Amino acid sequence: MRHFNIGDTVETIDDVIKGVVESINGDNITMLSDDGFPLTFSSNELVLIADDIRVSNYEVAKIKKEKEIPKRKKTRVLKSKERAAPKMEVDLHINQLIKNPKSISKFDMLTLQLDTAKRQLDFAISKRIQKIVFVHGVGEGVLKEELGYLFRKYDNVKYYDADYQKYGLGATEVYIFQNF
Repeated sequence: MRHFNIGDTVETIDDVIKGVVESINGDNITMLSDDGFPLTFSSNELVLIADDIRVSNYEVAKIKKEKEIPKRKKTRVLKSKERAAPKMEVDLHINQLIKNPKSISKFDMLTLQLDTAKRQLDFAISKRIQKIVFVHGVGEGVLKEELGYLFRKYDNVKYYDADYQKYGLGATEVYIFQNF
């Protein structure tokens, strides 16, 4: 049995609890913890903290907790196909743009499709999106030619046929060079 006096600073052996001896009742010692709670322990569960001991288990645990490095969040590794995947897709099929495509002329259809393409391209440039796929379909090739004419007006744009496996011949991919 260890000998303790009221007012001694003690620490638990198995836990990180530190306090001052408040009362002694035989082998049971009640200490007032640093958090202000009275806790009772057997004398063999406590150790006396002498004035000449500079670092205790309690202080070591406190320092370890302060120095604990937060765990890194796992980042998802993109596969090469996902990395190369376009960031934005614009479907220029007329039935995707208006409810009743039979109500307008072919000229108005083409104008609407080109206006939509220009607006989406300008949006992508402003939001620093690097790749866009314009899905135009195969058809007679008029829309594809007009899109090529539109894209040639931009200095920071390169365009080419989109992934054949995914779109066939009916899509054009645009790469926007960003000025960082």
